[in-house]
Amino acid sequence: MDLDFWWLLVVPVAFALGWMASRYDLKALLSESANLPRSYFRGLNFLLNEQPDQAIDAFIEVVKLDPETIELHFALGNLFRRRGETDRAIRIHQNLLSRADLPVSERDHALFELGQDFLKAGLLDRAEEALGRLDAGEYARDAQRALLTIYEIEKEWGKAIDAASRLEKMGAEPLPKEIAQFHCELAQEALHRKDAVESAAQLELALSANPANVRATILAGDVAAARGDQAAAIEAWRRVEVQNPSYLPLVAEKLMKAYAALSRPQEGAALLTGYVEHYGSSDLLDVAYPHVAQLCGADAAHTLARTQMRASPNLSGMTRLLDAQIEAADEPRRGELELMRTLIKQRTKNLPRYTCQNCGFRARLFYWQCPGCSGWETYAPRRIEPIAAAQA
Repeated sequence: MDLDFWWLLVVPVAFALGWMASRYDLKALLSESANLPRSYFRGLNFLLNEQPDQAIDAFIEVVKLDPETIELHFALGNLFRRRGETDRAIRIHQNLLSRADLPVSERDHALFELGQDFLKAGLLDRAEEALGRLDAGEYARDAQRALLTIYEIEKEWGKAIDAASRLEKMGAEPLPKEIAQFHCELAQEALHRKDAVESAAQLELALSANPANVRATILAGDVAAARGDQAAAIEAWRRVEVQNPSYLPLVAEKLMKAYAALSRPQEGAALLTGYVEHYGSSDLLDVAYPHVAQLCGADAAHTLARTQMRASPNLSGMTRLLDAQIEAADEPRRGELELMRTLIKQRTKNLPRYTCQNCGFRARLFYWQCPGCSGWETYAPRRIEPIAAAQA
């Protein structure tokens, strides 16, 4: 009974203490709210009602009445940047940085926001200068990410590699795929300069960063072909099958040229025929068909196209099958088949071939970096048929 009596006393005491604390918090909140200008609440109301123009006008009035409202300056600068008024956002953040009494943390915040303003405005050199000053502190990692974006835009691949490495040291998620692609870009530039030694060195670094990088393997074949070593080029390009066979269409024509240079075109045609039969790729069929028709005869090409159509019906395979049937048809039948082939080609010639798996950007050319979202290796190296595109 004594225990129950004490519990009866504890409950009302706890309730009374909670009521007094809530009253104190409410008084403090009302006291703070009384010190805020009415324009502040009008601005918040406009934001809640998705009226950014009126919100900006209200917040500007608050800033004029109370210049010490640092957080409001940041909010106003972000609103300007979202609207594309980067010049006004830049002025706000520059004004904050000019204040001698600004705390270090707020100064870093203002410097980061200023860098974002310059980046949005396309002033990449000024954005790089602002963000480069944030090598430590709360905003250092985000600043490095922004710098990495700048270096990719400027195609400063060496700096991009350094920025990605610094991000990893700061505890960010490793970027082996991106670093390997940066080395591939440097290798591509060296190859254009006919510097095979530098290109090969960069490709080694790319594969060291990401052994699964198919582009480095393809470029290694390009370097060997540029040196005139067709056998080494073939060896490199055939390794693509081991890494990722879906990329074989990117090296199919290269392989045929290398085999032709070695006076072994029949071997190349047999290799591509095996690829088509094993992987059922319409892209591979497009490359293999004319070579098979030329080297092995129309019947062999017809058989290859027919087998592919039965395994995986698509418009590209249908075009090749019609090509084979036209060769074997008599004159009246040939005209009908040619009309069918023309209609299919007209239907498919302007369709985008590749689709980014990240943002959906479509393009007729294959890209290692998507022009839409700047993602690396987001394009699957296969064409999208009209039916598949419609379903997607």
